[in-house]
Amino acid sequence: MYKWLASLIIIAAAATGCTTAANKEPSPSPQHNQSIRAKQSDVKKEITDPKQVSAHLEQIAMSVNGVQNAHCVVFGNTAIVGIDVDEKLERSRVGTIKFSVAEALHKDPYGIDALVSADIDIAERLREIGNDIRAGNPITGFAEEMADIIGRIIPQLPRDIIVPDQAETGGQDGAVANY
Repeated sequence: MYKWLASLIIIAAAATGCTTAANKEPSPSPQHNQSIRAKQSDVKKEITDPKQVSAHLEQIAMSVNGVQNAHCVVFGNTAIVGIDVDEKLERSRVGTIKFSVAEALHKDPYGIDALVSADIDIAERLREIGNDIRAGNPITGFAEEMADIIGRIIPQLPRDIIVPDQAETGGQDGAVANY
């Protein structure tokens, strides 16, 4: 009962404009004669041809100064772009290039929500996924590469290792298994 009453009071306060007074913002009226500016929401296009969008986003990424190559994988309405840069660059410069790619993609309706990575391993895996997709194995290739990516990200904790029972292995006490 109290939750409904509290919700009703909050809604009524918002409807009467108490929030504007609390923020000490002038209400839009002719006497203030200020133009009201609303931030335009970024328009994202629906991806209907993943191969075309992938090639398009790769071209945008490669147009950025410092990007040697780019690999893009599109799944659903999301794109992941991996970029290759000179391996001798400092980390800060790589970050600047990655930001520049993200900025360039932000201006494109297909790239607005793309994920950008400058990690060498991720870029290589994206290239392999792209090759698998072009070879007609999108699901298998994607699943294998994602398993490899996750395997590299997730740490192996010694506590989580399950040592097989001696009866199963036929080993002796204190034997160390070679993995």
